Amino acid sequence: MAKTATFGVMHVITAFSVTYAMTGSITIAGVVTFVEPVVNTVMHYFFDKYWDHPRAQAARQAVARTVHTIAPRRTRQQEGPEAGRAVGA
Repeated sequence: MAKTATFGVMHVITAFSVTYAMTGSITIAGVVTFVEPVVNTVMHYFFDKYWDHPRAQAARQAVARTVHTIAPRRTRQQEGPEAGRAVGA
């Protein structure tokens, strides 16, 4: 729970800082900082609701097939004996 709370605080600070840097307005930065999480929460509700829809599942599978076609996974054996070693190790 502490990690989640810390991430939430970090998100609020980041949202405020970025908006203030872009607008120079403390008022706008404050409004965006607190409106964005509310909008994000509502959007996440609908995202979760649609996630298991058959069309969404078909779209995820199509994307996965396309990605696999473009960049197939390589095994360590295909990458060679030096794969995963740190530089200079």
